Amino acid sequence: MSKMMFDYTKSILERVSFDPILFCKELEKAIKTLLPYEMEQLQEWLLNFIIEKPELKPSLLLIKV
Repeated sequence: MSKMMFDYTKSILERVSFDPILFCKELEKAIKTLLPYEMEQLQEWLLNFIIEKPELKPSLLLIKV
């Protein structure tokens, strides 16, 4: 079940990545929902994802990388 939640979270974040504010809101929701080990996975994914989208860099502050 948790793998499904992590994949769902990634798909939502990918869909809203056009808007940095909406991206941050969805990321905040994910932080509240995901388990600690899933957060580690999300951090890794996010670091790779924002390489192509520098406008999303402020979202790193939410996950305290």
